Amino acid sequence: MFVRRMEPADLESVIAIDQQSFSLPWPENAFSTELNNPNARCWVLGDKSSVFGFAVLWVILDEAHVATIAINKEHRGLGLSYLLLKSALQSAYEEGCRISYLEVRESNQTAISLYQKFGFEIAGARKGYYKDNHENALLMTLTEFSRINL
Repeated sequence: MFVRRMEPADLESVIAIDQQSFSLPWPENAFSTELNNPNARCWVLGDKSSVFGFAVLWVILDEAHVATIAINKEHRGLGLSYLLLKSALQSAYEEGCRISYLEVRESNQTAISLYQKFGFEIAGARKGYYKDNHENALLMTLTEFSRINL
């Protein structure tokens, strides 16, 4: 099992995972655009033969915004999202980030529980944030990276 920076060769797998994971997947060219974005940190998790998950963080000064994270359906429930997010946040911390933000669907209790394990707290809501069903997003903030034993 590895967590490493995303490469162009990973894009087909990443796009497939994104499309199976979200009702509003990113446009197919978004991930290749992020690979060239100097503020983006794109990660994949997998083994020698396959990519099982990905994460994209945007690093701006001392802030890390978790833009997206997903694990393919076959590998969910194994703790891989925890490993992936921990690796991404560790790297952001090493770059000088001391606070992190994200938005999550109000109904996504699995993701909310994952984020709370890291110390993310609900800081507010974005009403009607998701275009497909106008669901609210919860804004979550991690202000103490030390909580995740980095």
